[in-house]
Amino acid sequence: MSSKKRLSFRNTLAFRLTCWYAGIFAVSSCIAFLLFYMLITSVIRERTDQELLAHASQFSTVLAVRGLGGVENLAVLEAQAAGVRKVFFRLLYPTGQAVASSNMEYWRDIGIRQQAIAALVRTGAPVLETIVVPGRKDNVRVLYATIGRGVILQVGQSMEPYARITDAFRRIFIATMIGLIALAAGIGWFMARRAVSGVEAVTLTARQISDGNLEKRVPVRARGDEIDQLATTFNEMLDRLQRLVTEIREMSDNIAHDLKSPITRIRGMAEVTLATDKSIAAYEGMTASTIEECDRLLDMINTMLMISKTESGVDKPRREEIDLVRLVREACELFEPSAEEKGVLLGCRTPEICLFPGDARLIQRMLSNLIDNAIKYTTNGSVSISLEEGKQGVIVMSVTDTGIGISTEDLPRIFDRFYRGDQSRSQPGIGLGLSLARAIARAHDGDIFVTSVAGKGSTFTVTLPRRPAATSS
Repeated sequence: MSSKKRLSFRNTLAFRLTCWYAGIFAVSSCIAFLLFYMLITSVIRERTDQELLAHASQFSTVLAVRGLGGVENLAVLEAQAAGVRKVFFRLLYPTGQAVASSNMEYWRDIGIRQQAIAALVRTGAPVLETIVVPGRKDNVRVLYATIGRGVILQVGQSMEPYARITDAFRRIFIATMIGLIALAAGIGWFMARRAVSGVEAVTLTARQISDGNLEKRVPVRARGDEIDQLATTFNEMLDRLQRLVTEIREMSDNIAHDLKSPITRIRGMAEVTLATDKSIAAYEGMTASTIEECDRLLDMINTMLMISKTESGVDKPRREEIDLVRLVREACELFEPSAEEKGVLLGCRTPEICLFPGDARLIQRMLSNLIDNAIKYTTNGSVSISLEEGKQGVIVMSVTDTGIGISTEDLPRIFDRFYRGDQSRSQPGIGLGLSLARAIARAHDGDIFVTSVAGKGSTFTVTLPRRPAATSS
């Protein structure tokens, strides 16, 4: 499946973020509506209860002043004044028998609950309840209260006026919610599109890179948010990728050049031998030259493999307690003849002893590469090797020469595999010595640095942190 295939609308991150935003808004609004609705109904019920209790207080006062007859008249008058469909009054004995009431034609489905009367008689506190009347939309709030000795008032009030308020509130909420959810979806879509625009820029850049355009970079909006961090990290990755691709291309060119030269020489010698003298001596000479060129190729391949194994950790150094002073002095003695041949004064400055947990074979190879490199590019000058213990248990090893130096342009790349500057192309070598030296230093948890001035010389400094020697397996 092509990576350039466009996502369906429902699978886009913007759509899903919009749905989440609108969904969360809708749920939050519904919860807020439910809480507000419960608050309104609670306030309405409390207000209704206060009105019913006010009726009970009024009836209690009339009963005390005018007796039961006055209360009966008051029940009829109050019901007529409020509306026979809005309120009713019924006077009861504690046994539940009705004594008098207002017009109960509309309220004939409202009975007398003996449980409520029993609770009233037992506790003496007014009993309030809500009754649902079958076939009617409105509920009825009913109060049972003692208004005098042996007299109970049952008063009920229709909740229809308040039901209209709550119904209107529900309708307004639904209509408002539809508009608000649509608005929330629009705002959510805008915010989601704005949020993922940076991700889309990264995706677009990645597609352009997949087409081979490694020069493209993701624009950084300088907002300091996560998208900017993603863009910055992505651009840094692209920079490293571009450097790696450039190094691979150059290394491939260098490998091709270094392989082409010996193979061309082998072919040239074979052609010359076949075209001229066909004596055994000629063939032996060609064979010897062929072996020499093959050895050079094998040395290059083995060095490449050694660098790769050392950098990848496959060929881990053997951690043994070694005396670096002895290794440095042996290296100086080894290269002293070649230094004298080029008129180079080779000096060595070391302490009495310097123990280090490392691989003697690899350290010796690193030293040999650095000293050989210094002598190779120095004529009638000097090369000095120093070894000392630096701060915090770090061993410092330096190789300084007064040779041709390294140009500013070549300095950042001299540790790259097969890289050879313009001044070094006339010298023998394949451009792997410094790469191997750095790989060995880093395999020992150290590193190698260089300072150089063109025409005056160079100094290669190796730092090796002293660690406890590991038990070799």
